[in-house]
Amino acid sequence: MFLRIVIFSTLLLPSLLLAQWLPQTSGTESHFRSISAINEKVLWAGGTKGTVLYTVNGGENWTVLQVIGAEKLDFRGIKGLNEKTAVAVSAGLAEEGQARIYRTEDAGKTWQQVWATDQKGVFLDGIAFWDKKNGLIFGDPIDNHLYLLKTADGGKTWERLSPTALPANLPNEASFAASNSTMVVQGSKNVWVGTGGADHARVFRSNDRGATWQVTDAPMKANASSGIFGLHFWGAMHGIAVGGDYKADKEAFENVILTQDGGKTWQNSTPTNPAGLKEAVYKLKNGTLIAVGPAGSCISKDNAKTWQPLSGAPNGLHAMACAGNTCWAIGSKGQIVKLSN
Repeated sequence: MFLRIVIFSTLLLPSLLLAQWLPQTSGTESHFRSISAINEKVLWAGGTKGTVLYTVNGGENWTVLQVIGAEKLDFRGIKGLNEKTAVAVSAGLAEEGQARIYRTEDAGKTWQQVWATDQKGVFLDGIAFWDKKNGLIFGDPIDNHLYLLKTADGGKTWERLSPTALPANLPNEASFAASNSTMVVQGSKNVWVGTGGADHARVFRSNDRGATWQVTDAPMKANASSGIFGLHFWGAMHGIAVGGDYKADKEAFENVILTQDGGKTWQNSTPTNPAGLKEAVYKLKNGTLIAVGPAGSCISKDNAKTWQPLSGAPNGLHAMACAGNTCWAIGSKGQIVKLSN
């Protein structure tokens, strides 16, 4: 009987052990808030000092790329379209030359600046694509409406969407350029944008690639430094948002909300463990939720009813990309970690 118990316990041991991030070597100490996975082998990441990271073997080796002319820029948005092509978006004040879009077609050997503006108030926050041709970039409100750019040619050209199609923003309402997941797309036409900055958080949504929009209140606390930081949808109806307060990033917070009707309504769920700011979230094909932030990472295997901590990322994480049941997360000082579930 004792031998049976020992064998049974040994067989169960892997499932009982807490999952853990495994560190990878980036080769740079730039700070990163955007990462994009083409598949389980090819990934792109965007960071400070005009730095882009690139891998074709799942992160066993990362190539550090420097975008010429972008040495003072912070690429807080990046989207890989295939093994050779990616679009990088810099966050910062347009009047100081920091609102730019770059594109490569040769795996990062050369980059072309495809868009820029010096219009006062423009501050780009993130990028997402439905397919290899059609995508959106969003930024802070101008004249009380979100600033949106659209492409239909894979990011070669961009045009601003009419702000009249958008509901007006609340006083001080904006989005956080924290993880390149405050705006997410799903299917062929759906898009959602989470906000904070005002006295409560909201979620903007469109079902026609941004031609028309609706907005709904979300039950997540918000102020100048808090609100929604990351969104993820695993279908047209089912999604999750995470957030917190970046000025008190370890503070306990009702930081998880769920929707079952495409973002029309949202309900609070169990806060994460560890507590504190979470900036990105993703649901794997096997149903496991992963949430990351500077206050720590965690997983849930029961749709956010309970959370367990993830170890292995000592410096905190900001952004995450997943392919299949494998995720990579990225953060300050070039930290990159991988989780295979």
